Amino acid sequence: MSAHTVESCAKAKLAIRDTLDVVGGKWKLVLVSVLRSGKKGFNELAREAGISPRILSKELQELEMNGLVSRQVCNTKPVTVQYELTEYCYTLNEVLFAMEKWGNAHRQKIFSEV
Repeated sequence: MSAHTVESCAKAKLAIRDTLDVVGGKWKLVLVSVLRSGKKGFNELAREAGISPRILSKELQELEMNGLVSRQVCNTKPVTVQYELTEYCYTLNEVLFAMEKWGNAHRQKIFSEV
């Protein structure tokens, strides 16, 4: 690990802020997690994530805008839309695995203290 300098800390802070701008909030990583099992329709995503349609729509638009989720309009009646993760989204795997590992350890620590 390199020594911390004002410049390296500023770069790290900027990178962390950029990451949080893309995946921060209550729902984005939950949606990514749900979509890891494959394509899902809008209602299926809402149900599995436990999210309201209005919020889901907003979150999916942001994930799509950042290249993490792709949207496919199906030629059905009524029209249906399928969402799936992009290849680029899999670059978040290390982040997700680290968060899962930390979350499990944290949960274990908190419950062992009760």
